[in-house]
Amino acid sequence: MRSALYTGHVAHNRPGKHRLRYKLFMLALDLDELPGLARRLKLLTRNEPGLLAFYDRDHAARRDAPLRPQIEALVREAGISWDGARILLLTMPRMMNYVFNPLSVYFCLRRDGSVAALVHEVSNTFGERHAYVLAPAAVRDGRILQACDKEFFVSPFLEQEGRYEFCGLPPEHKVNVWFIVRRGEEAALAERRHRVAERADAPGILRAVAGNPLMSLKVIAAIHWEALQMWLKGIPYLGRPDAETIPKGHLSCATSPRLETSTLRRGRIPIAPVPPASWRYRARPPAARPFCWRC
Repeated sequence: MRSALYTGHVAHNRPGKHRLRYKLFMLALDLDELPGLARRLKLLTRNEPGLLAFYDRDHAARRDAPLRPQIEALVREAGISWDGARILLLTMPRMMNYVFNPLSVYFCLRRDGSVAALVHEVSNTFGERHAYVLAPAAVRDGRILQACDKEFFVSPFLEQEGRYEFCGLPPEHKVNVWFIVRRGEEAALAERRHRVAERADAPGILRAVAGNPLMSLKVIAAIHWEALQMWLKGIPYLGRPDAETIPKGHLSCATSPRLETSTLRRGRIPIAPVPPASWRYRARPPAARPFCWRC
């Protein structure tokens, strides 16, 4: 079985000296194994309620339809060369019949194990979803580097304009998924998800659930709690662009393999100080000492 369970944490570094860190666990699911996965993992169900549940309609175009053909179509439309060998989906399952995944990632692997493309499935709290379909722009020490323009509304505390820089380590003994949002050379948001593989069996699932029993509810609650804290710190609430209205159930898509690799030096990404007042943030910038995460 190639599907696996990963436990770890998610960490944000946001404008206004606002940082957060939460425990979570995720599943790396081989889409070819989904039909029989519920029989192997007694505590995981597919398309029906359970302790942990995976629903096809929680992803892609929100249809009760297999995911693999939908992802294959996205990669094909992006014009990315791929032999269609395997797709690994890194995502959170439903708990208590609920889930909200701000980011799920599909690793599209070739027969030789190399990564042909990543599909970054981004969801916001307005029920909208957007897919960034990207081929690796560079690979360093096994880390996949990618970049594209920000084309989708995710937070009322971020301007619509910007650029994503992604860095990912495919699921094996551990998995890292990291990104920043840039305004020019300034970093507006950085997120890192670091996880270590656990046994994807009943004891492993029980340990993960026992360590984080309300994870699904905690994710959506934490989003609003952190938003309140940022507002109280004086970080302006910019609202939601009126033009960014995507019907629920519709999957918008963007493809852009461009990457200025000079901004990704030796796998270390400099996180710039808090933007000055010209970016409409009232918080006073800290001393000019960059903060770095290693992907």
